[in-house]
Amino acid sequence: MKPVPIKHNEYRASLRNGIHQYYPNTSKISKDTWAIYNQFKKLDLSRVDTLMQDKYSVFGPPPRPPSAMLRSMLLAVKVKVFSITAWVRELQVNPLYAIISGFQPDNVPGVGTFYDFISRLWDGTEDNFAPHIKPQPVKVEKPKGRGKKAASVERETVEELIKRLSGHSFLLGDEAYDTLFTLFYSCFVSVSIQSGLIRPGHIRMSGDGTPVVTSARMRSHHTCDCASKGIYNCNCDRYYSQPDCDIGWDSSRDRYYFGYDMYVLTDTSHDLPLIALLHPASKHDSHSFCEAFFRLRAFAPDLMPSQLLLDSAHDNMATYRLCQQNNITPFIDLNLGNSKKTVDYHGVTLGPDGIPVCSAGHKMKSNGNDLHRQYAKFRCPLMNGTTCSCPSPCSKSKYGRTCGIPLDSNPRLYNTPPRDSQEWKKVYNSRTASERCNKRMKIDFLLENGRHRSSKLWYVRAYIIMMVQHLDAWDNTTK
Repeated sequence: MKPVPIKHNEYRASLRNGIHQYYPNTSKISKDTWAIYNQFKKLDLSRVDTLMQDKYSVFGPPPRPPSAMLRSMLLAVKVKVFSITAWVRELQVNPLYAIISGFQPDNVPGVGTFYDFISRLWDGTEDNFAPHIKPQPVKVEKPKGRGKKAASVERETVEELIKRLSGHSFLLGDEAYDTLFTLFYSCFVSVSIQSGLIRPGHIRMSGDGTPVVTSARMRSHHTCDCASKGIYNCNCDRYYSQPDCDIGWDSSRDRYYFGYDMYVLTDTSHDLPLIALLHPASKHDSHSFCEAFFRLRAFAPDLMPSQLLLDSAHDNMATYRLCQQNNITPFIDLNLGNSKKTVDYHGVTLGPDGIPVCSAGHKMKSNGNDLHRQYAKFRCPLMNGTTCSCPSPCSKSKYGRTCGIPLDSNPRLYNTPPRDSQEWKKVYNSRTASERCNKRMKIDFLLENGRHRSSKLWYVRAYIIMMVQHLDAWDNTTK
């Protein structure tokens, strides 16, 4: 039977009646629980019942309202219960949690009902993207320096990946997380837009990947009979219990880990997540960004940024060209390992960071950009007024030696505003929104405590947490 849509006023009425019936003395409710109660009283999930009509059959008994099931899962994240079995037990012994969810305290759903609802949130035919039987993955190499990221193991360059993704038409209905993203955008992101927390057309977006540890080691077993022949280190295909995960390098902790690389695009104004994708741990952030960017552009065109803030893992010419094509101002930290030591530009020696070096070996000082002529301007660093302190001045001009390099010659090195300007640094400092957003997901809401074995469960848990982040942002803004 199709679910009967429940209006928000009906939910608030049942919430008020349940509180009066089971808690006539509301002073016994803790302050933190009362704050959660007020949050959920204002949360309108009536659209969920309408959006999920196609997920239910016309036959059979009436199902639990999808809005109540989703609300209950949001509440579980708020109170930091990450096990479905433990959460059902909480609903049975704590009437307040059942009332806030939208259930009658004496009639709460069971464990199987929650897992059935999770399956309705997932549109994939399988619980994972990759097959269980597959070749052994390529292990990333440990970087030489401490705190550095591992080199990419991808077989195609970022330029080739962008070219391939540009020619592909992404449709949300083709993705396994179609229902999840639709609910997330319709009931949470759109409300954040209406509240002014997200301003379409003026979004300053940051992107970053974060490790998600799913188990202590990779679990697999042989599918061949090589061991019976005395061959123990064969390269035959194996069966993996978590086929979408592999081994990656955690640069912040300087160690290997097994799990996912979760890439999140974040609005820096209020640290709000916009989209999240789970990739194998070995996937490089530069490739993960492209996958997330093109999908967000197709699924929610109004969320395209005006400024894009990325770390040095994304420092490549293809990403800058992509920003130019989409009228986005890039703020990407420079990775000198991707630059040549020196290069000659029309008789001027350029360092690996694109700054000209004078004949005496001094780095020239940035003098801003000439936007009219599209030039990056540089000046002698030793000029003091009209005198040069260099023992062998390379120019007799009172202004000192100057140099102009066209901005179009290398958008990676010559930014607007200049990379070493205070304006550029002030904007780039907003990239810490990605760290705060990822920290909220992993530390505050215990993302890694799920211990799931399928991408379906990990995606559902990640997007439920992202919904709670928007819910908290609404409450913080009101306060």
